[in-house]
Order: sequence, then C-alpha cells, then structure tokens
Amino acid sequence: MLDEQAKKTILRKIPHGLYVCGVKDGEEVNGFTASWVMQASFTPPLVVNCVKQDSKSHAMIKASGVFALTVLEAGQKDLAQKFFKPQRRSGDKFEDVEFYLGEETGCPIIKDSLGYVECKVVGAVEQGDHTVYVGEVIGAGVHREGDALLLESTGWNYGG
Repeated sequence: MLDEQAKKTILRKIPHGLYVCGVKDGEEVNGFTASWVMQASFTPPLVVNCVKQDSKSHAMIKASGVFALTVLEAGQKDLAQKFFKPQRRSGDKFEDVEFYLGEETGCPIIKDSLGYVECKVVGAVEQGDHTVYVGEVIGAGVHREGDALLLESTGWNYGG
C-alpha cells in the first residue's frame, strides 16, 4: 500500500529549476512558470517540459508545436510568481515584462533572464494530468551569467 505522506515528501525532494515557458498560437502569446523540465538528449538536443493538460498554454503548445524556456536567475522569485497565475485570472502576464519573440519559434522570451532555448515539439506523452512534451532545441541564447532560480529556494512546493 502506498504511503501518501512518504510519496509526497520524497517526490518534493527532486530538485527543479524555475523557468518561464513562453507559448504562442497564431498572434496570441502566453507564458507560465514551469518546473518539471530537464535535458533529455545531446544529439539531437532535446528537453522535456511537462505541462498541465487543463491549461491554456497546453492547448497553445499542442496547436503550434513550439515553446521557449526562459531560464530565470536566482532572486527572480517575483517574476516566477507572476507567471504561476492562470491567464483567465490575470490577463496578459507579459503586460509589464520586457520580452521579445524568438527568431525560431515566435514564442515570447523574457529579456531580464539568464537566457533561453527555443524548441519544436518532436514528441508528446499524455498520461496523468500533465503532458510530457519532448522539444528539440532549435534556438538558444545567453543574456548573462548567473545562478538559476531553484524551486527549493522559493519555499514553494510543486510536486508530491
């Protein structure tokens, strides 16, 4: 029998960075704070990005086949928090955030960040309440050096 508390405690110990995943569908852009992200292959360069299935961003990735991951810097907790809110409650999350559209995907990338990767979806596994999107890195850039924002440094929990 599964010990629910043990499961939650141990799964929350898996380390995660915090990123802003920029998405688009046609002219519409959106973004959300992503934490279930990892590199999955060197050749070709692949990343895995797990996205909640009932979110608007999930539908946008499914429709467009692209996303961009902006790597936040340690200390950018407030920026990460801004993108945790559902679009239907907060409206345009990019309203007061300086961003530009990626050359390869057209997805929003936050200027005040460590950098980014742009990805085209090359695979998807729809299981549970998240879809595991496999993205091939087709564009990347470094804005500055620094340490990445980690979920554990925020005091927040997303997992378990």
